[in-house]
Amino acid sequence: MRTLFLILAALSTLGAPPCQGQNPVREQKPECVILLHGLIRTSSAMTPIADALREEGFIVVNQDYPSRKYSIGELSDLAVNTGLDRCRQEGAQRVHFVTHSLGGILVRYYLSEKPIPELGRIVMLAPPNKGSTLIDLFEAFPELGDIIGPAGYQLGTNEESVPLMLGPANHEVGIITGDHTVNPVMSTYLKAPNDGKVTVESARLEGMTDFLIVPHSHPFIMRNNNVIGQTIYFLYFGKFKKPDPE
Repeated sequence: MRTLFLILAALSTLGAPPCQGQNPVREQKPECVILLHGLIRTSSAMTPIADALREEGFIVVNQDYPSRKYSIGELSDLAVNTGLDRCRQEGAQRVHFVTHSLGGILVRYYLSEKPIPELGRIVMLAPPNKGSTLIDLFEAFPELGDIIGPAGYQLGTNEESVPLMLGPANHEVGIITGDHTVNPVMSTYLKAPNDGKVTVESARLEGMTDFLIVPHSHPFIMRNNNVIGQTIYFLYFGKFKKPDPE
């Protein structure tokens, strides 16, 4: 658990002191975390989180999947089922998820279709839970379809939006999203506070357990040490570490 305490120490310098007299409460049984990357990314994007989780003693499945090849339904079955099989082969008795962008929608879709008996907690990083208007732009340029693939087109805000068809969260779900960007052109189009691809409001999900806004951008949020620390904290405690009231 060395990583957790190093992270909490770092958080303390940001005005969020670690809990006094509170130790990690993870039960002494095998627990697995399935990582799901976002659209047009690979599992390597989640490597920093994977490394930190392994240092905490979790079984980690950094699941790759062909994000531009299939629909959300097909990708959900492929990625989540494969990840669950790998966790179960390792003897995990509890399974958590940490996702980036599209990965969170895959988990939501899967849970709308079937239960996961050993489900633990879910942390979603920059999820387009209410769709993204940027995706709507691609409808005017069908020749760009290969860039985002079938699943990408399903992340818009029109009548075919899969995120808008899914129900509220009925599990422990923590969401971290950014309000900074490295793409000012896209951010200007989105108008509302956003991370360059997803607005802060779009990341919200009815029924979520906790919500955190950080000063980071969509492509790199999963590599930030503070975000990694908050992710681990949520997996332990079911909430994010917030600054104590002054």
